[in-house]
Amino acid sequence: MTFNRNNPKNNYSSNKDEMGPKPYELIPFPNKPITPKSPPKQGHSQYLPNHLHGTLYLTLLARTSLHVSTGSVVMGSDIDEKPPLIKTMVRTPDNKLIIQGSSIKGCIRSIYEAITNSRLGVISKKYEQSYPEERLPKKNSQNQLCPASLVFGASGEGWGWQSLIDFQDAICEETKYTVGFIPNLWSAQPKKRKAYFNNGETAGRKFYYHMTREIDKGKRDGIPIQQIKQAYFKTQIQFHNLQPQELGTLLVILGQDSEYPLGLKLGGGKPIGMGTITIDITKANISQNLNDLRQRYSSYSTSSQTLTGDKLSNFIQENIKIARKNLIENTQLQAIYEILGYGKKEITRQPYELY
Repeated sequence: MTFNRNNPKNNYSSNKDEMGPKPYELIPFPNKPITPKSPPKQGHSQYLPNHLHGTLYLTLLARTSLHVSTGSVVMGSDIDEKPPLIKTMVRTPDNKLIIQGSSIKGCIRSIYEAITNSRLGVISKKYEQSYPEERLPKKNSQNQLCPASLVFGASGEGWGWQSLIDFQDAICEETKYTVGFIPNLWSAQPKKRKAYFNNGETAGRKFYYHMTREIDKGKRDGIPIQQIKQAYFKTQIQFHNLQPQELGTLLVILGQDSEYPLGLKLGGGKPIGMGTITIDITKANISQNLNDLRQRYSSYSTSSQTLTGDKLSNFIQENIKIARKNLIENTQLQAIYEILGYGKKEITRQPYELY
């Protein structure tokens, strides 16, 4: 199987200098300074009063074809498939596909950074000089943490702050998958897109739109991948020592805000419509004070801490309300909703066929 990266029709229109409509948007940075904070003196060794601790139980639905790569290419015969070579996903011993917890965390952190007044967690060295100075990660002191770093962790020279949230792998409920054929996508072209920069500085954070469908180039022109669509995954998010506004912001990103319901984009093929998922929180085990924690470890019954139905919905909306008031940047939330809104917002964008 060969593929000519220099063929312009693989990524652009028939005119070599004409690029297709951009499948993404840049979310501008908040126009105000970041207020740095220090982590709690107790570190991670204690449960803090007036903080929230617990587990969220999630069901993820792949709305468009999903491929979260292992980074490996194997012979098709190794997984009983016809293509000679194929890009794989991680699987369980009983052949169920997995979305790695690290992939889920990275996706959620990027949105958390965008809708709070936070720094960037990861910077490409190639373009580091183009970012506003106040948005670069602080590596010299753990007393300079931004809202996202306090929740998701940060590190520097001789210090580190561990994440307050643990993302478990999401495991598919079924064993079937399909083989898709994606185009050979090119890297970002910031020199050809004026929208990447504002007065010489990077204009914001990049997010891809949801689309009505994904592109499949077929056996002749596409790259074979393991993928799955319209399938459910189960996972859990465990957290401790979160403030209500921090948990509320997480819940907004998980698509639970009735005013701004979001879907996420995960894995490969985002520019061609792949990777759209939606999330349902089925239940939550929550400890809201120290008495809840004492009960958890001194009693066999924890039913009073398990929230479902209306109790869960009320808890979610209460914390979202606190987050919207105290932590979330509403301008950035509205901008994210224009890109990642799902449910209330009709999806009409089509993928660019000439990739």
